[in-house]
Amino acid sequence: MPYLQSARCQELNILPGAVLSGDFTASQNLEGPHQEDYEYSNLRFLGPCTSTEFKNVMESAMFHSVAEGFELTLQERQKLLPVGNHIRRSIITISTSPVEIEIVEDSYKPEKIRLNFIDQSGHEFKYIAITDLGFHNHALQHHERDDLIALNKWIRGQDEVLLRLGLSRRHQAPDGREGYWLQANGIYTFPEYRMDIRSYA
Repeated sequence: MPYLQSARCQELNILPGAVLSGDFTASQNLEGPHQEDYEYSNLRFLGPCTSTEFKNVMESAMFHSVAEGFELTLQERQKLLPVGNHIRRSIITISTSPVEIEIVEDSYKPEKIRLNFIDQSGHEFKYIAITDLGFHNHALQHHERDDLIALNKWIRGQDEVLLRLGLSRRHQAPDGREGYWLQANGIYTFPEYRMDIRSYA
């Protein structure tokens, strides 16, 4: 925080794996799970990290399951973490088999897409919002061509998928439920990735 606008990210060439320098100061009086927030200024792009460096960063926050990562007991398909729970972090990494994830059409808004996955504990999550902009736009193009099958087939051909799972800011849904919603901040395939996902070109 504060969030960078998309145009500023493009200007600085900020994509997953970008190495940045700047002045960072820990935010004060933090509430809820977003304990990682920093104020920043003078951001500069130093270049991309290597694939190995990128994977090492992802694995530094790796957990066996969503429940372990957020230190909560979760019900099957639970994607809202209610207010009042003591959550120490707002983003984690989990590794999952490519056959355990699927990009699907939103059941309520057919023009949108969502993520279904099963973590290593066998816990199933359905219709998770995808906030990974590069991956989302790429998958949406497949959806608009009625071709999510091809994208899911390509994902299943990979060895591993790392999911960066984050929590939204505190939000109250129209039905009154309030808390922090699970979202897919990053979907990374190994050993291959699509250049058109991780590029502004």
